[in-house]
Amino acid sequence: MTDTQPYGTPDQPRLAVAGEAHLEVDPELAGIAITIVTRGTDRHATLDDLTRRNAHVIDLIKSYGPAVEALETGALTLTPQLARHGRGERVRTYHATVRVTTQLTDFTALGELTTRLADLELTRVEGPWWSLRPDSPAYGDVRRRAVQQAVARAREYADALGTTLAALVELSDPGADSPAPGYGGPAGGGMAFRAAAPAAAEPAAALDLEPQRQCVRARVNARFIMAPPTL
Repeated sequence: MTDTQPYGTPDQPRLAVAGEAHLEVDPELAGIAITIVTRGTDRHATLDDLTRRNAHVIDLIKSYGPAVEALETGALTLTPQLARHGRGERVRTYHATVRVTTQLTDFTALGELTTRLADLELTRVEGPWWSLRPDSPAYGDVRRRAVQQAVARAREYADALGTTLAALVELSDPGADSPAPGYGGPAGGGMAFRAAAPAAAEPAAALDLEPQRQCVRARVNARFIMAPPTL
């Protein structure tokens, strides 16, 4: 049934408010991306070298056990590089890469692992990207605070009119009827490390990475019916 009185009536005046809240909380996850690069003049030897080094990186990450939340292999490329001079097309070298991403929950282990990965030959490390889990309690907490703020704001308006709230008519997220495309990305800037020479005899000291606190926001729209005020 269509609501023919979206703005209420003198007997049932409506009040529309928005409630907002935000929290700053410690991150729960940290992600890094590792790109392994291999070059060689023989196609099979180049691919074998990439396979060996990729296995070493994966074994190194897995050695951190429960600290590793996720481990995934992304794009793999093997590209022939043609010679610039001479007659016809001749492959000069092969360029191979593979990308691995991982998420950790232990940020002390993260600093050590990042340093060990960056110390590998021809390996690029990007990150960290701090984030919360999709089911983090922080999201529910901030939504509850937004609702409480909406109710408090509505009561303030009603009190200013010398009346009270009678009923809740509607509570919704902004754009709930026509949600916008998702937004957002990795929280916080990342760093990049590239190692282009063999690892040193002595391992590098572990990086001390300070987690970036995450800002969680929520907004709700609320409509109430008030008892008729005496104006």
